[in-house]
Amino acid sequence: MHNVHSYDELVNLREFAAGSLEKQQKKVLICGGTGCVAGGSLHIYEQIKQMCEDKGLDVCVELAHEPHGDNIGLKKSGCHGFCEMGPLLKIEPLGVLYTKVKPSDCEEIVEKSVLGDEIVKHLLYQLDGKSYQHQEEIPFYKKQTRVVLANCGQSDAEDVLEYIAKGGYSALAKALSSMTGEEVCKQISESNLRGRGGGGFPTGRKWEQVRRQAEPVKYIVCNGDEGDPGAFMDRSIMEGDPHKMLEGMMIAGYAAGAQEGYIYVRAEYPLAVNRLRTAIRKAEEIGLLGENILGSGFNFKLHINRGAGAFVCGEGSALTTSIEGKRGMPRVKPPRTVEQGLFGKPTVLNNVETFANVPEIILNGAAWFKSIGPENSPGTKAFALTGNVNNTGLIEVPMGTTLREVIFDIGGGVKNGKAFKAVQIGGPSGGCLTSEHLDLPMDFDSLKKVGAMVGSGGLVVMDDSTCMVEVSRFFMNFTQNESCGKCVPCREGTKRMLEILERIVRGEGTSEDLDLLSELAATISETALCGLGKTAASPVQSTLKYFRDEYEAHVIEKRCPAGDCKALRVIQIDPALCKGCSKCSKTCPVGAISGKIKEPFSINTKTCIKCGACIAACPFKAIKEA
Repeated sequence: MHNVHSYDELVNLREFAAGSLEKQQKKVLICGGTGCVAGGSLHIYEQIKQMCEDKGLDVCVELAHEPHGDNIGLKKSGCHGFCEMGPLLKIEPLGVLYTKVKPSDCEEIVEKSVLGDEIVKHLLYQLDGKSYQHQEEIPFYKKQTRVVLANCGQSDAEDVLEYIAKGGYSALAKALSSMTGEEVCKQISESNLRGRGGGGFPTGRKWEQVRRQAEPVKYIVCNGDEGDPGAFMDRSIMEGDPHKMLEGMMIAGYAAGAQEGYIYVRAEYPLAVNRLRTAIRKAEEIGLLGENILGSGFNFKLHINRGAGAFVCGEGSALTTSIEGKRGMPRVKPPRTVEQGLFGKPTVLNNVETFANVPEIILNGAAWFKSIGPENSPGTKAFALTGNVNNTGLIEVPMGTTLREVIFDIGGGVKNGKAFKAVQIGGPSGGCLTSEHLDLPMDFDSLKKVGAMVGSGGLVVMDDSTCMVEVSRFFMNFTQNESCGKCVPCREGTKRMLEILERIVRGEGTSEDLDLLSELAATISETALCGLGKTAASPVQSTLKYFRDEYEAHVIEKRCPAGDCKALRVIQIDPALCKGCSKCSKTCPVGAISGKIKEPFSINTKTCIKCGACIAACPFKAIKEA
C-alpha cells in the first residue's frame, strides 16, 4: 500500500490511481448495497469474476497494484438507489444500467457487454414500452441532483485509491495546507449547511462554538444510528462512500481543534460497519488518518461504536452516553453538547449526511452550495422513498423539491393505480402530509409550518387503502416501545396515547378519546425531556388535524373507512347470491357460519373472527365486507 506524507505525495498518488483507473477497458459496477446484496448481487459478482478469469481476462478488483495493460475493473459499488429494480449492474464506458439481474444473466452480460459493446436489451429498465439504456435518462434519476451520493453506484465502495483518483481527500488537503480552523468554520457557516439529521441546526455555528471552547480535549462524533422505520440514507452513504464521510469528520476535527472522532452506527448495519472498518484501516495504512496527516502536524484517530438498536440513542446526549458505556438516556440541557458532550468534553455531533457534504463545500465554496436549493435550506437532501410507490429507493434532490416531484416524477406515482392519500415524512418524529401539500417545498422551514419535519429523510407513501388511525397507532407503538423511560411525559404519556389508539381501532373508542388524545399530545410535546419525546406525538397530531373524519368514523360509526382495521370489519352473506353450497362453513376456522344445504347460510357476527377465509372460499362472491 502506498503511503503519503505530504500534499505533493497525495497529488502523485492521485495521478497514479487515476492512471490505473483509465487502464480499465471496461468497468463492471455491481451494486453492493444491503438491498441488492439481499437480492443476490454478491453471487452475481463472483460469477462474473469467475467467467472473466476463465476467458483469460485480466480482472482488477482494486487499484492497489500496477495493472498490466488494459484490464476489466470489477467493483462492488455502493447503492445505486433504484432499489425497486435491484440487483443492479452498470457497465462503463457503455453507460448502460441493467436491472433485476440474475445469476443466469451473467454469461450473456460477459459475452455481449464485457467482451463486446452489445447491449442486453431485456435487462434494460422499461417504462410504458420504452427502454432506457443510460441511467441518467431513467425518470427515477432524471430529476435527482447527486452530491452526497455522487460516488454511490459509480465507484468501488472499498477502494481508497479509487476515491483518491476521483478527487477524494483533496478537500482535507486544501484545509490542512491553506486554511485555518477558523476559516474552515467560516466557510461552512457561509454555506448555511444545516444538520441533515433532522434538527436543521447550522453546522458551521456548531463547529465554531466547539472551536472556541478553552478545553484542550474535544471530540467529533458522527451519528449513524438512523433508527427511523423505512430510513436508510445514512446506511447507504456508509456502505457506498465511507471515505467521504470520514473526510468530512477529519475536516471537522481540524476546524474545531479535535484529534479524536467516534462513529456511532447501528449493530443492525453489519455491512456499513464492515465498510467503515475497511475504510478506516486503509486510510490509516495510506497515512491519511493517524499522526501528522500530510505533514501538517494534525493528528486524528477514529473509532467505531455499535449501538444496540435503541431509537433514543439517535438523540445526541443519549448517543454520547451510550458511547461512554452507560445506558443511553438523554440528559437535561444546558450544558449543551458543544460545551459538555462526550466524556464531558466539547463535542461536534453531526449525522452521516452532514459530514458527507463537507468535502464538496470546502472544494467548491460556499456560493456553489448555496446555489442549490432555497436560501435558508441550501444544498441537497437524501430521502428513502418507500411505501405504496412504484419506484422505491434512495434518492437525492435539491432542498425545496416538492412532494409531487418526488412521489410522481421520481417515484413513478402510487402503486397499482390507486389514489395518493398521504405521506409520512420524518419518521416517528415527523407528521403525515396530504394531497393538499403535494406542491409544498420540502425544506426545513416550509415543513415546520405545516407541522412536519425533514427528519433524517424517510418518506413513506400511503394510498387510499391505508387507515390513518392505524398509521398513528403503528408509530405510537414504535415510539412507546422505544421510550427510554427517563421522563414521565414520554414514558407514561405515550403509553396512555397508545392505549387510546388501540381502543379506537378495536371499535371501543369514544368521542372523548379524541379530545384526550389532543391534550396528551400537547402535554408530551411541551414537557418531554428530549427532542424525540417532544415529537413522539407528531404522527397523531398531524393525522388528527388532516384526517379527523377517519377518527370520527371509528369512534362514532364504528367503521374503518379504509377497511383496514380488522376489529371493525363486518362480514355478511348476501342471501340473494348464496347458493347454499356450504364451502364457507367448511372453511371457517371458528364455526361462525351455519345453514342448510341449498339454502342461504348466515354468519354469527359475535363468533366471527373476521379472518376473511370465507370470502376467498365462496365461488359465487356472495360473501362481502359491509
